[in-house]
Amino acid sequence: MMSALRTWFAQNDFLELESPVRIPAPALEDYIDAVEAGAGRWLRTSPELHLKRMLAAGYERIYEIGPCFRFGEDGDHHREEFTMLEWYRRGGSWRDLMADAQEMIRAAIAAIHPGQNALPFREKMIHFDGAWQELSVSDAFARYAEMPLSEAIRRGDFELQLCEKVEPHLGNDAPLFLTEYPVECSGLSAPLPGKPGFVARWELYIAGLEIGNACSELVDPPEQECRFETTAELRARDGRPVYPMDQPFMNAIWNGLAPSAGTAIGLDRLAMVLTNATDIAEVRAF
Repeated sequence: MMSALRTWFAQNDFLELESPVRIPAPALEDYIDAVEAGAGRWLRTSPELHLKRMLAAGYERIYEIGPCFRFGEDGDHHREEFTMLEWYRRGGSWRDLMADAQEMIRAAIAAIHPGQNALPFREKMIHFDGAWQELSVSDAFARYAEMPLSEAIRRGDFELQLCEKVEPHLGNDAPLFLTEYPVECSGLSAPLPGKPGFVARWELYIAGLEIGNACSELVDPPEQECRFETTAELRARDGRPVYPMDQPFMNAIWNGLAPSAGTAIGLDRLAMVLTNATDIAEVRAF
C-alpha cells in the first residue's frame, strides 16, 4: 500500500517532506487533544501547520507520511499513535482533492488486489469503480440524525449525532464524500462560496468508517486568528488544555498564502479497508 501511494505521488510531481514530530504549538482544534512530550512540547496531532508553511514558502505539491498522536484515543479504529498521510496542492481546491483520493486509493487496490474493483469490508461489499457518492452534512443530518444540524450545533451535540446516528449509514456500497461542513466544526477550512456558515470541506467514509478529511484552506489571517481564539476560549471553558498560538504558522499566513487545498488520510484505517480488518490492532502491532 505504502509503495503504491508513493508511486502515485511521484507520478503526479509531489515532493515528499518530513516535518517535526515534537512541537511547541499543536493546532488549536475543538475535538483533538495532544500528547504532552515534556518541557512545554507536545507530539503533533498532524503535520498540517508545518506543511502549510511550506505552501506559503512557494512549494506547490507536497506530501508527508509519518506518525501522529492524539491523547486518549483507543478503540477498534483509534490509536493514540497512528500513521497519517497529508498532501497539499497550492492553487488547488477541495474538488481537486476528491479526484486525488479516488485515484490513489484505486492505485493501492490495484497493487494489492489486481483486477478487483470491489472489496469486502465490515460485512459489506464496497465498490470502488464508478463515481463515488456525495452527501452534504445538512442532508445527512436531516436523513439520519435525531435533530437538524442547526440544533445539534446549538446543543453541542454535533459530534455525538455524527458518530452515533449518521456515520453508520455512510459509504456502505461505495465510498462516500460527506461535504459542506458547518464553520463551527471546521477551524482551518475556507468558507464555501454562496453558502454562509459552511466551509469547503469533505470527509471520506467507507462502510461507516471515516478514512480522510480534506478542505480548501483558510487563507484569511484575521479570520484564522479569530477561529483559533474562539477554540481556545471553548477549550478553557471545558477545562481542557489550551495550546499556544503557532506564531510561525500565523506569520506565514500573514505574509501571504495562495489559495490551496489539503487532505489527511489515516493509513492504518485505509489498511483496514484493504485487508478487511475489523480492528486497527490487526494492522498496528501494538
